Amino acid sequence: MSMQNDIRIEKITLNIGAGKEQARLDKGVLLLTELSMRTPVKTITQKRIATWGLRPGLPIGCKVTLRKLEAKTMLKRLLYAKDNKLKKTNFDENGNLAFGIPEYIDIEGAKYNPQIGIMGLEVAVTLQKPGSHVKKRKIKRGAIGKRQLIKKDEAIAYIQQTFNTAIE
Repeated sequence: MSMQNDIRIEKITLNIGAGKEQARLDKGVLLLTELSMRTPVKTITQKRIATWGLRPGLPIGCKVTLRKLEAKTMLKRLLYAKDNKLKKTNFDENGNLAFGIPEYIDIEGAKYNPQIGIMGLEVAVTLQKPGSHVKKRKIKRGAIGKRQLIKKDEAIAYIQQTFNTAIE
C-alpha cells in the first residue's frame, strides 16, 4: 500500500532577506503583504557579524507562513512562476522543498508595484503525513516511525501528481 497519497502540505514559508538595508526590508514587508494578504513577521539577527555590520536584535528580513488551503493555492501560483518546473536539487532528504523566485511579477496574479520595484523571494514548502504531529506536540511528545517519514522520491512524486510539475 502506498503512503504517497497521505502526504499533504503542512506549511509554506515565504521569505525575503534584506540584510541591514531598512528600505529593502520595508519593500519586502509590503511585497509579502500584497502576495499573501497577511502581515509578515520580521526576522531578527541572533549573532554579531562585525564584517557585515550586524548586531543582535537587528531586523534583517521578513517571512510569512501559510497553511492548509491558502498554502495549496499559493503553491500553485508560485509553481506557475517557475513554469511548473523544479529540479531534484530543490528537494531535501526529508521530503521538503525550497526554491527561489527571482522576480515577483512572474507569480500568477501579482502586478508590478512601483513602490516595491523588482524583488525576489524564497519559498520553503514543508510536507507531512498524518500523525507526524507526535514529534511536535507538547504533551507526550515522541519519535515518529519510519512510515511517517517522507522520502525524497515520495515528495517528488507528490508534487508531480498534485501540481502537474516537471522535475528535471
